[in-house]
Amino acid sequence: MASVLDETPRTNDGTLARLVRSLRWYYVAMIAFLLIYPLITGGFWTVQIGAQTLILGTIALSLMLLAGYGGMVSLSQLTIAGLAGYMIAVFGGASGGLGLGWPPFVAIPMAIAVATLFATLVGVISVRTEGIYTIMITLAVGMAFYFFVLQNREIFNAFDGFAGLRPPLVLGINMREANNFYFFCLAIAGFGYCLVLYLSRAPFGLALQAVRDNPRRMRALGFNIQAHRVAAHALAGFLAALGGMLLVWMNGQISPGSVGIAPLISILIIAILGGIRHPVGPFIGALIFVLLDNFAMQLIGGDRFNTVIGLIFLVIVLFSPDGVLGLWKMFRNRLRRQPQDSVESRTE
Repeated sequence: MASVLDETPRTNDGTLARLVRSLRWYYVAMIAFLLIYPLITGGFWTVQIGAQTLILGTIALSLMLLAGYGGMVSLSQLTIAGLAGYMIAVFGGASGGLGLGWPPFVAIPMAIAVATLFATLVGVISVRTEGIYTIMITLAVGMAFYFFVLQNREIFNAFDGFAGLRPPLVLGINMREANNFYFFCLAIAGFGYCLVLYLSRAPFGLALQAVRDNPRRMRALGFNIQAHRVAAHALAGFLAALGGMLLVWMNGQISPGSVGIAPLISILIIAILGGIRHPVGPFIGALIFVLLDNFAMQLIGGDRFNTVIGLIFLVIVLFSPDGVLGLWKMFRNRLRRQPQDSVESRTE
């Protein structure tokens, strides 16, 4: 059932207007649920389930932008998010390490800018390769950053990292309160989702998808392939930096363990679990991952959590390369075919 917005006459008045008209009732229902969610749940469900899902989904969304639209699988997105978190601690004056003590309205933009610049440099290096080589280069970047922060005490406080990190006041609103922090995460996640959805239909996004499908033809048409890919890395890095900022505030601390090999792989699993071809996929994957992380460990034990998430990942990928969204599309198409099959059988 389509929304009333679909009944408005269609005119060529821009991509944003077309996006608004394309809203369906289930989008409206989902937005309404997300808005009332913290009002019907407690603090644990609001932060540890709701906010954490939105944060991890935002970081995985940056990977979806690269892999889904650009055909570039990067394992350094959590590294970029971690760098943003570290920079907030360093610029903001956390105890230990460098601790510059800058005010939040300076420290936060600087942290996001540094992480975005780092993502751009990673893009400059990795776009010269394709396929497995891109994965290996970005994995090497992630591991190099992990060992660097582990051994550097002057700036990153080595193994101890930084603790006591809390979100600042925003327009006089206390972001340390659970509901306020959730809505702040929802606003950032919604911004990231709308940005990626807009880019997918904008000239840059369409060109990026064409580069993914046929780079040789796009090069022959005069497009700068490398520039498009590097720009995609920069945009993805910006999204990852936003997620890293929220993640360090939610945890209240950051250490080398936050940017180790397990978190790097977890972002890839989250993106693929939900579906890497649509912006909503990373958030679905993040919800599955967070629920398993919080509840499956209590039933099966923490040492077997990776086994369970690995088995679920394997089953979903075997039956649907496009994750949970792919399974949903297969189920919906089968339901649509059933009435047609019954009509055909009656006519025969």
